[in-house]
Amino acid sequence: MKFEQRPPRAPRKFKPVPYAYHEEIELEVSTLTNRGEGLGRVNGWVVMVPFALPGERIVARIWFNEKNFSRGDLVRVLTPSPARVEPVCPLFKTCGGCQYQNLSYESQLAWKTQQVRELLERLAKIDVAVNPCHGSPKEYGYRTKITPHFEKPHAGESDFPIGFLRHNSRSVIDVANCPIATDAINAEFPKIREKIREKAAAGEYDCGATILMRETLEGVTTDANAQVSERVGDLTLRFLAGDFFQNNPFVLPEFVGFGVRAASSGGCKYLVDAYCGSGLFALSAAKLFARVLGVEVSTFAVEKARENARCNNLGNCEFVAGSSETIFAQVAFPPSETAIIIDPPRKGCTPEFISQMMEFSPRRIVYVSCAPDTQARDLKIILDSGKYELEEVQPFDLFPQTRHIENIAVLNHK
Repeated sequence: MKFEQRPPRAPRKFKPVPYAYHEEIELEVSTLTNRGEGLGRVNGWVVMVPFALPGERIVARIWFNEKNFSRGDLVRVLTPSPARVEPVCPLFKTCGGCQYQNLSYESQLAWKTQQVRELLERLAKIDVAVNPCHGSPKEYGYRTKITPHFEKPHAGESDFPIGFLRHNSRSVIDVANCPIATDAINAEFPKIREKIREKAAAGEYDCGATILMRETLEGVTTDANAQVSERVGDLTLRFLAGDFFQNNPFVLPEFVGFGVRAASSGGCKYLVDAYCGSGLFALSAAKLFARVLGVEVSTFAVEKARENARCNNLGNCEFVAGSSETIFAQVAFPPSETAIIIDPPRKGCTPEFISQMMEFSPRRIVYVSCAPDTQARDLKIILDSGKYELEEVQPFDLFPQTRHIENIAVLNHK
């Protein structure tokens, strides 16, 4: 096995307690962190080691000591886990994109379920049964968007890395093929790389850049401003290629369907989609509600949502531009008959938004999150209000081979 090499000398600020720089230690790995790292203890001291798996006995080389834990690189596996598999990508452990290619997919799903349960318990003191993580129909070849990078080439240079960030580094490694990207993207990738090298040799780059590659119904584009479309269930949704849109269409119908059904159950007639984007959840739910209101800070996304409503013949949807923190003044729906879907960015909801939502008191709340840690923080605030009970928690694996988890929490007004 090839593992990352650290500088032979300790960095100036390295703290040599409890371990010396590059000291090698043996330990048993007991669990995975939500960053995808193996975690074990030596005499009670926590040591985190990427690419080490639960149940394994390993040798780790220490490169960082903090006040209550250390970090190490995996040197060798003494006793492998039965769930350890051979990675598909030869750049696994070097490229920073994937964390779990060495872990069987069944085990990936089990650990993601456990990580959601542990985050809820540790961060929010919520003890609840978590449904098994819903897997992706495709374990590889699912990702419809990648963003390879390159750094500023030297004058006339044509042989330089074009790819992704190295594991635990800001430097770029050369990647010619990405196994988690779709076949169509990988077919176009060599052509894109060649064009970049030709332009670099001609001196056309004054700096490095990030290149968008997105596959949609129209094919693969590198133009962030291209108007593209994607099919989700019965809907055709249009958006800009550079805008946010979920990158795994193979599991998206089940993911959206669960959220929509959760919102509509219990007799709700009205829906508020508080972070609606180009209308994915709002429009998917429209046939189950009398009226739907979507709110989005991006005025362009609101225009696309309105266009998508027209194109899909959904006349009961209204979309407005504005901050999610101010939407409830615009909601004329009766709270007792209203469900709200929230799908905030990774940082979660602001206290102002949660406060106003609690004052409005919708019948049901469906909280969709790409960051179960900030979701757990927000759920604690909602549950501490005493108004809501947590009805169901359902993780989804939209990003196989990586540590990332999408999670849906369903709350009902008491």
